[in-house]
Amino acid sequence: MIIILVIGLLLFGSRLPSVGRNIGKSITEFKKGMKEAGEELSKDESQAATTPRQLTEDQMERATQEAVRRVKAEQAEQTK
Repeated sequence: MIIILVIGLLLFGSRLPSVGRNIGKSITEFKKGMKEAGEELSKDESQAATTPRQLTEDQMERATQEAVRRVKAEQAEQTK
């Protein structure tokens, strides 16, 4: 561990604090991006879970409306 520190000090010298700061910022941004990606995936999964039900409800409503139209049309033809 000490050897690595000495090599790092020799390579980076006075730039070592800025290199450490940049590495820290990179790690923070990476973690933030991973958290956002995880939240987006869970959001997409929850939307995917509700979407089929919504589609089914919409399709049922349309089918009901179409059936009502047909019944009304048949009743109108019978009264003529």
